[in-house]
Amino acid sequence: MTSRCRKVYRKSSPPLARGSTFRLKEAKQVLAHYSIPSAAKKPQAVLKKQNQIIQGACQVFFRKGFNRTSIREIALASGMSMGQMYHYISSKDDILFLVHRHMHELWINHLSGSGIDAIEDPETRLREAIKSTVKLIIQHRNLFQFVYTESKHLAETHLEMVLDVDEKTTLRFWRELVGALGIPGFREKEIRLAASVLAFLNVFEALRGRTVRDIGREEIVDFITDFSIRGLGLRPS
Repeated sequence: MTSRCRKVYRKSSPPLARGSTFRLKEAKQVLAHYSIPSAAKKPQAVLKKQNQIIQGACQVFFRKGFNRTSIREIALASGMSMGQMYHYISSKDDILFLVHRHMHELWINHLSGSGIDAIEDPETRLREAIKSTVKLIIQHRNLFQFVYTESKHLAETHLEMVLDVDEKTTLRFWRELVGALGIPGFREKEIRLAASVLAFLNVFEALRGRTVRDIGREEIVDFITDFSIRGLGLRPS
C-alpha cells in the first residue's frame, strides 16, 4: 500500500525563493501538485468526474460519516456505476483525499476572490483573512466539520498527504501573515505556534458552534477576529 501511494500522489511543490512572500497564487500552485490518478486520458474529463464524485460523496458523508458510507452509496449519489467510478478513483480513501483537497481549493479561491493578496498592510491583511475565512467556514460548516473530524480515519499514507497539503498551504499562509507583523519576541517557534492556533480558531464555529447557537453569525465572526488579533498583542478594530 505504501509503495503504491507514493507513486499515486505527487508530493513535490514548486520551490519558493528564500525571503519571498507566499501568496495565495503560490498556494494554488502547491495544491495543483496533489492528485489522484485516473485511467482516463483527458485531464479536464478527470477533473469533471472527480468533482462529480466529490459532490456525490459529500451528500452521503455528511449524513453517515466516513466509516458507515460504502463505495456503492457514493457511486449511486454520484450518478455513476461502480465500474465507471473506479475509472477515476481506486478507494474510499482516495475520495476522502479529494474532499479534503476540495476544501482547500474552496478556501484558497474564496480568499483570492476577497482580494486578500492585494492588501499591503500586514495587520489589515491578517484581520481580513481571518474574517473572510471564518465566514466561509460558517457558510460551509458541514464540509469543514466533516473533514476536520473524519480525516483521522484515513489510511496512514493518505493521512500523510492530507497533513502535507495542510502544512504547505494553510499553515504556510498563516505563518506568512503572522511573520509579516514583525511582533517583538516572535521567532520561528512563536510564529509556527500562532499560525496553528489561528487555523484552529477559524474552525471553531464548525466544530463547537452548537454551544453558541444563541449568538448571531456576524457576532461570532467579529469575536473570533478580534480575539485572534488581541491574542497577537494587536489592537482590535
